[in-house]
Amino acid sequence: MKTTLKFEELAMATIAIYYMSTIHIGISQWWYILLFFTPDIGIAGYALGKKVGAIIYNFLHHKLLAVAILAIGLVLSNNYLLLTGAILFGHSSFDRIMGYGLKYFDGFKHTHLGMMK
Repeated sequence: MKTTLKFEELAMATIAIYYMSTIHIGISQWWYILLFFTPDIGIAGYALGKKVGAIIYNFLHHKLLAVAILAIGLVLSNNYLLLTGAILFGHSSFDRIMGYGLKYFDGFKHTHLGMMK
């Protein structure tokens, strides 16, 4: 992945993580770290096959979903939705920095960013 794209994703992940730190829902700070990695539960979809796995994984890692949840959270003034959207957005950016992109149906390692090593 090109360095410029990684810096863009780093900027987006940093903003999302900062925003997450400003949302208070009454939990300990260490929970935010655990919650940050919850979208990876989508990997379990691969137990149902490559196509189902890719669909579930991509759904949980798509930035449009994150932005939609953030927007609904803003409209409803709901901190839980705001946090969920920020987590999904930040996590998706973090994954892209690491080279994990949205998956194609032929296998976990074939992503929209190229083949994973």
